[in-house]
Amino acid sequence: MKRLQLVGLIAVALCAASAAHAEGDKSRGRELVYTCNGCHGVPGYSNVYPDYHVPHIAGQNELYIVNALKSYKSGERKHPTMTAQAESLSDKDISDIAAYLSSIAK
Repeated sequence: MKRLQLVGLIAVALCAASAAHAEGDKSRGRELVYTCNGCHGVPGYSNVYPDYHVPHIAGQNELYIVNALKSYKSGERKHPTMTAQAESLSDKDISDIAAYLSSIAK
């Protein structure tokens, strides 16, 4: 039982350390999101093809944004527009964008 608790504590510590490390530059992120607003900033917007409701991402969890962009970049998540956008981003760009977007009040 103590071993399981220790493993749990180590896992929590690693997650906290990686989340703290993922913190990006919010001011740089603000400059990078100009293309994101073209779809994600329009109320009620949806893609024509494929038919897909575009979610608002302002105020979204930082780690979620990082993981989503990296998944689009790797091809794990599929969406033609998002894949094209994410492929052009560095890991630093992704961290900065996530830091800025997560800092915006919903």
